[in-house]
Amino acid sequence: MNDISFKLDKIDHQILFILQNDGRETASNIADKVSLSVPATAERIKKLQESGIIKGFRAVLDLKILGMDISALITVISDSSRYYEKVVNKAIEENEVIRCFSTTGDGSHVLLVQTKNTHSLERLLRKIQSWPGVIRTHTQLILSSYKELSPLHIQSEK
Repeated sequence: MNDISFKLDKIDHQILFILQNDGRETASNIADKVSLSVPATAERIKKLQESGIIKGFRAVLDLKILGMDISALITVISDSSRYYEKVVNKAIEENEVIRCFSTTGDGSHVLLVQTKNTHSLERLLRKIQSWPGVIRTHTQLILSSYKELSPLHIQSEK
């Protein structure tokens, strides 16, 4: 839907904050925290989902435990903007690309990738460099991450 046909209030913001911290929180627990009935809370959550504000609920994985030890940011520099869609489509098709951002600056796109090791990263880089219009890439290895998926505090309109 993506059309907010209702105003978000302080309680909606509280619900969103709670769900950002724990997407599996029950409507009953959320209702207690925001001082509403369970049906009223469930209805608000449903409206937030239907409006597109809540896009989904996902498990957050520890990729290092799963053997995906290398994280990197890859800036993609393409020959011209006519390859924009092709780069996006190739990124979507590639399993090791976790996020694809359209950016300003040196490149047209920045990719967040996760691979097993440096060998698999090198293979992925060769593949990306063969995409239509890509003339070069710039790669930054991520050594550590100190802040991930922090809940966003949404301000109420006054």
